[in-house]
Amino acid sequence: MEIINHFLQQGPDGRCSEFSKVYKGVNVELPQGATVLVVGGGGRCHAIVDALSRSPKVSKIYCAPGNAGIALQAECVPIKDNDVEALKSFALDRAVDLTVVGPEAALAAGIADSFSEAGLRIFGPSKAAASIESSKEFAKRLMAKYGIPTAAYRSFTDYDSALEYVKGHSYPVVLKYDGLAAGKGVVIAQDFEQARSALKDMLSDNVYGKDSKVVVEEFLQGPEFSFLCFVDGEKVYPMLLSQDHKRAFDGDEGPNTGGMGAYTGLPFVNDEDRDYALHSIMEPAARALAAEGVPFKGVLYGGLMKCADGIKVIEFNARFGDPETEVVLPRMKSDIYEIFSAIADGRDLHDIPAFRDGIQWGYEPTIGVVMASKGYPGHYEKGYEIGGLDSDFGEGVRVYHMGTSFVDGHYRTAGGRVLIVVASAPDLKEARDRAYKAVSMIDCHNLFYRKDIGHWAL
Repeated sequence: MEIINHFLQQGPDGRCSEFSKVYKGVNVELPQGATVLVVGGGGRCHAIVDALSRSPKVSKIYCAPGNAGIALQAECVPIKDNDVEALKSFALDRAVDLTVVGPEAALAAGIADSFSEAGLRIFGPSKAAASIESSKEFAKRLMAKYGIPTAAYRSFTDYDSALEYVKGHSYPVVLKYDGLAAGKGVVIAQDFEQARSALKDMLSDNVYGKDSKVVVEEFLQGPEFSFLCFVDGEKVYPMLLSQDHKRAFDGDEGPNTGGMGAYTGLPFVNDEDRDYALHSIMEPAARALAAEGVPFKGVLYGGLMKCADGIKVIEFNARFGDPETEVVLPRMKSDIYEIFSAIADGRDLHDIPAFRDGIQWGYEPTIGVVMASKGYPGHYEKGYEIGGLDSDFGEGVRVYHMGTSFVDGHYRTAGGRVLIVVASAPDLKEARDRAYKAVSMIDCHNLFYRKDIGHWAL
């Protein structure tokens, strides 16, 4: 039968939402692509939505709650990312084929368990497996039991006992709140007074929550880097290495944040280092969780440090990093939906023809610069107008929204971290130049950013 025309009905983002062919005036429906729900609303989720939008197997993307930038590529749904019951009801009602979880709070709330029990396919670890992030003590005990290299530690629930311990400790010393704290529950105390103040916040004043526990660690030295891996039980599929910048200000000064920028293409980590990190840290961690009866399915993120005596674990996270995701996923050439789908179903990725040689990546390094509200990570104000987002930023540049709203025809600040400007280029210096040029084209007098992202490599 002769094909007269081929129509693609497009949504406001230009993506195909319905497929049909017309044969001599007779409309014949073709099978729909997958409907995907992305849970979350920051820059990490914008990067995930962006990657999914490049998949020919995906025809509809929802994001809950999303943000003003994500709304250009997905239909945003006003459901909080930790409202598991509402998210489950939505997924059932809209016949969602696959749910991908971005933030740690949703995982700690047991979203993967709840969805699986309802017969919904989901990419993300169970609540028990996500304890590798949601409980620092659980992660440290796991590493100690299975011989995974990390810093020596002690844990405390009592303020006086912890205070007595740090009195005799060498400095600097690292104090970590046991639970989730949006990347801000770590204090590197330079002396006893700083340690006392941090312990008071965590154990006495309960600034991060009740029933607090603190892990006190030895201070390790060396460059940090992030190793994100797709994990399905004991099967580990590595992504690219990246490095984020946690401190708020230039020169790695100021308080810890959720991350002020990141880049790929690390000159201080060689192939031998990467292989060691994969085979002596990431794979053993996956096997350890499986051996403990809590097999991991999702993204396992190793926050690692290259010390003088070898690579050690600073922390594990149970999800995509933020801002690492924003610089890693733009380099992915493989279909990310196929990866999510295979792991959700427990299929070996290497059995899929397109992945026989592993996940494919582009060669150009990437760098991302976060633009944050003044005052972040402390008190900040919202609602400031952002101009310039419709500019032609040039080749290799994309802007992911981290915390924005769209009110009265204008983009406005709606979070601590507001935007991340990501650029790729044949070398890191050119990528950095492209990113900062684009940053200079964005106009908002209440935003600040670090001017030295990538300094370890340049």
